[in-house]
Amino acid sequence: MGKQKQQVISRFFAPKPKSPPPPPPPPPKISATVTFSPAKRRLTSNFTTSRKHPKLSPHTQNPVPPSLHQRFLQKLLEPSTPQQHPASSSKPPTYTPLEQQVLDLKAKHPDVLLMVEVGYKYRFFGQDAEHASRVLGIYAHMDHNFLTASIPTFRLNVHVRRLVTAGYKVGVVKQTETAAIKAHGSNRSAPFERGLSALYTKATLEAAPDLGGAEDGCGGESNYLLCVVEKSVLDEKGGVDARIGIVAVEISTGDVVFGEFCDGFLRSALEAVVLNLSPAELLLGDPLSKQTEKLLLDFAGPASNVRVERFSRDCFIDGGALAEVMTLYENMHIDSPSDSILSNDLTENRSQKLIIKEVMNMPDLAVQALALTIRHLKEFGFERILCSGASIRPFSSNTEMTLSANALQQLEVLKNNSDGSEIGSLLQIMNRTLTIFGSRLLRHWVSHPLCDQTLISARLHAVSEIAQSMGSCNSVKNLVRVEEDPDVAIVQPELAYTLSLVLTTLGRAPDIQRGITRIFHCTATPSEVIRAREAFKLAVEKLDSMIDFYRKRLGMKNLEFISISGTTHLIELSTDVKVPSNWVKVNSTKKTIRYHPPEVLTALDKLSLAKEELTVACRAAWNSFLTEFSKHYAEFQAAVQALAALDCLHSLAILSRNKGYVCPVFVDDHEPVQIQISSGRHPVLETTLQDNFVPNDTNMHADGEYCQIVTGPNMGGKSCYIRQVALIVIMAQVGSFVPASSAKLHVLDRIYTRMGASDSIQQGRSTFLEELSETSHILNSCTEHSLVIIDELGRGTSTHDGMAIAHATLHYLLKQKRSMVLFVTHYPKIASLATEFPGSVAAYHVSHLISHDASKNSNLDHDVTYLYKLVPGVSERSFGFKVAQLAQLPSHCISRAIVMASKLEALVNSRIHGRSTKELLLDTLVIGQEKEQLMAQSLDRPHKEFDMAYKDFYLNLKAATQDDDWAKSFHLLEHARSIAKKLIGRSMQYV
Repeated sequence: MGKQKQQVISRFFAPKPKSPPPPPPPPPKISATVTFSPAKRRLTSNFTTSRKHPKLSPHTQNPVPPSLHQRFLQKLLEPSTPQQHPASSSKPPTYTPLEQQVLDLKAKHPDVLLMVEVGYKYRFFGQDAEHASRVLGIYAHMDHNFLTASIPTFRLNVHVRRLVTAGYKVGVVKQTETAAIKAHGSNRSAPFERGLSALYTKATLEAAPDLGGAEDGCGGESNYLLCVVEKSVLDEKGGVDARIGIVAVEISTGDVVFGEFCDGFLRSALEAVVLNLSPAELLLGDPLSKQTEKLLLDFAGPASNVRVERFSRDCFIDGGALAEVMTLYENMHIDSPSDSILSNDLTENRSQKLIIKEVMNMPDLAVQALALTIRHLKEFGFERILCSGASIRPFSSNTEMTLSANALQQLEVLKNNSDGSEIGSLLQIMNRTLTIFGSRLLRHWVSHPLCDQTLISARLHAVSEIAQSMGSCNSVKNLVRVEEDPDVAIVQPELAYTLSLVLTTLGRAPDIQRGITRIFHCTATPSEVIRAREAFKLAVEKLDSMIDFYRKRLGMKNLEFISISGTTHLIELSTDVKVPSNWVKVNSTKKTIRYHPPEVLTALDKLSLAKEELTVACRAAWNSFLTEFSKHYAEFQAAVQALAALDCLHSLAILSRNKGYVCPVFVDDHEPVQIQISSGRHPVLETTLQDNFVPNDTNMHADGEYCQIVTGPNMGGKSCYIRQVALIVIMAQVGSFVPASSAKLHVLDRIYTRMGASDSIQQGRSTFLEELSETSHILNSCTEHSLVIIDELGRGTSTHDGMAIAHATLHYLLKQKRSMVLFVTHYPKIASLATEFPGSVAAYHVSHLISHDASKNSNLDHDVTYLYKLVPGVSERSFGFKVAQLAQLPSHCISRAIVMASKLEALVNSRIHGRSTKELLLDTLVIGQEKEQLMAQSLDRPHKEFDMAYKDFYLNLKAATQDDDWAKSFHLLEHARSIAKKLIGRSMQYV
């Protein structure tokens, strides 16, 4: 929170006593500048009049007199607090009629922050005033029995948005009768009747009356209300998992999403839903498991201002949820006009039947979530959006790939990992849309790539056609039309020009999708209502006719009615003009006086009443018009969706043209899985580095090399390479051109990632547990049509454990899953899997150049130049000390680390030299079964072939160790291991 504002508080705000004593001499005005803290306001913030007991002395048990500071606060900061006599402190408080209304409203809506219309202000009372004072930065003070604060009525829009953004549920209480109507009613002396006229939350604000629509801050962001329910289930292995049902509603656009799925201990599937939708409000169906509740409450942390509300599901036993949902649809059918029931509007009836059929086919938990959502939206009057049938869709389908939460975060698809903004994300690079609704749809496209080859090809063909037309319309864009000139040929606008013109025009207009949804909710306000305007004019052709009478009476032919500061039909005369005594003086200047004749006053009173009645009639007529329009809501929604898709295709075409991307080619589904990318580039980094980016090739094939083990120095570009492969695949399956010179791909079903180091302390999971949990999800879920990206697995534990787990994980992927795998590691030993899976696995490293000063013997004297080019082979070093130097670790710390590294290398060398050749050979056997077989079969029964292999190995190893060529030694060890594996089979005949 920022520094609190200083406020000027004066004794002027103290209420005047009912029976004032004779006025003393006027004292000087006293004011002070203080900083108000919430703790001070909290003393008088509740809706009760209970007082704290005075502090007692520990010795005498008598009240301790207030300190000077406390007396200053009592007199200066809270001057309006009534000083009660001890004998009268037990009397119940006496509430004013307004306060009693507020108490009754608060009892009905205890969880709502109420804004009560009082004259030309909206007032807050009690704890609501404290919250409003803190969020809005307005002054709160005591008035009668409650702390109170206020804002002017014309600032309602701004302050409601600020309160809702802070996570509050705001209710606006308006006067249900106007001054004009009240003056002619029977309750003239009673207080104004008031009632809750509107409720606002973050998810309902843009669709709500008075405030939603084209106001500032609306933007293209979605504000989903997400309802989550679950039940525990037992998986095949006996562990307890959860089955989760969700319904998400974007009330301002009419988008309704439902789903039901099984989830593991980490709730990774639910996390993907939350990251995809980024809901503004959460509706939790109790009971929920601890894992689910922790995940959702972590998302709705204090920094997010995501509002959370809970509902019990006890009433949904024995099919109660489906019954409640069906009741809503039955009521909608009864309330519909009779002509539509008689099939004059067959489209609406057909849509209604389809939506009911879809609801009947929903899974049980999704129906429960839908019932809770309906119950919640009834409070706001928005439950009809669930019956429209305009855009009810499953969260995941067979034609779309749902990216996991890890993939969305680690590949920075929707947001960057630095500050959580859209800048630097894949979405930001691809987004060239011109409309708000197009931008929302593109976000869905990017987070849900297609996995149906026919649909992908259709999108690519559409993008190609638009892109091709852009090349021929360059002259059209800058064409200046010359009329009546036969020598100038007028070029007809082509596809791209027309499309750009239409989308640009739509982009300047308000959000059409939200506009038609507001009409459906009957919350849209007309800019001009003709019938009301005409009626108002008739009431005014009557007042204006009176001016002729006063012209004759005063003998002034040029006399006209004037309006000053909102007061209409004034007659302005000079001060020396005599007027009848019954004329009412309204205001005056030095030279003129303005009057209201009694006839005008009577007519104005009738006009005010007519205006109020007319407003009510116009509102009813307008609502009738909106209701009639809403019958065609589904058709309008479909048209907007088509425009949004057109905007997305146009955006992808602009991207391909401006960036020089290439159209990817997809092989048939029956062909082997493959990823063939020539000169591939990272779409985000390329924008930053431009011509300095180094492209790389990727060649992976299910019948050939389907796994790449990537090593290399720190900061050499390993992670950039594997990320660019994944992003190119995502872009291609979205239907976009890709940053490469050519790309031949197979449609993938999923992309799995395990990158970076992070923990989840709040959920009790360490960094290594996070690594292995994500890895476990990959191993259990991936298929041969998946792309798996794993970056430095095993770094969260000891070197030997981490290397062993990384080796075993990759071995499982190669042996059991046969997925497309990009495996980044700093463990060179893992590259030995290339010998076990010849032709299927290849080792690569990011190339670099090293220059070394021979006069010095320090690891820091190497000058490393990164080339960022992927080449075959294993990197010999990681140059960790250069990174430590770049990170500005203390030089003493780095020097000590270098000494320690030298000692460790010497220890390893001594162990190698001190052991027998056969033991060295056995150490190269990674698979324990092979080692046991060799010991049992070969060592116990020496054979000439083995002795010759040992001798050859020993001589080569000795030569390598004398030259300190450890890379060559390692190669010989691996060569000996392959020899040993071949000899194991032959040794069986000698046993």
